Amino acid sequence: MPDIFISEEPKKENLKPEPHLSESPKTKTQKGKFPGSTHNPLAAFCYYPENIDFETKESKEKVVLLLRQHPITNVKWILIALLMILAPIVLGAFPILSFLPSNFQFIAVLIWYLVTTAFVIQSFLTWFFNVYIITDERIVDIDFYSLIYKEVSDANIDKIQDVTYKMGGVVRTLFNYGDVLIQTASEVPNFEFLAVPKPDQVAKILQDLRIEEEQEKLEGRIR
Repeated sequence: MPDIFISEEPKKENLKPEPHLSESPKTKTQKGKFPGSTHNPLAAFCYYPENIDFETKESKEKVVLLLRQHPITNVKWILIALLMILAPIVLGAFPILSFLPSNFQFIAVLIWYLVTTAFVIQSFLTWFFNVYIITDERIVDIDFYSLIYKEVSDANIDKIQDVTYKMGGVVRTLFNYGDVLIQTASEVPNFEFLAVPKPDQVAKILQDLRIEEEQEKLEGRIR
């Protein structure tokens, strides 16, 4: 007769340990274990991105996370570009340029589309090259203003004093993006990672890196 009062031993589950941030993945399999790992060059949230470099990057420095503004933020300029593309077609029904010879009308439309193309390229490049980088040593904020001007700010991980994030509104909650605000004791006191995906995870990564940095100091390890 079975004893109903004796509970069976719980089966041990084979739980795989989650990869640690300080352990840089060396193979595609290892990279796949990190949530957010992707080979997409247009990704806005990417762990250990490949072939990422910047001017002040040190030889042994590891890029842990690459961030851009959430792709949904591009909708505004894409809609404007579509309106600019359709404008000559719609306005063609009205005799706005009828006082010009046909050749000049063609040139005017051509110039309009050149301006539209320049607007699209500039808007895309601004989104693509405005990046936030978190390495195992510091945070880097690259502000791209034009092809001839950009501004780069950085701060060491051990200089970070406070990290907060905020998400507000239906759109941001629905698409899971928000702002990460970082206070530091460096020359640049405040860093803002604006409209980045998964702001809670970004804050958690920074927290983990701060703990690792403090642990290294206590143990007397120098990278």
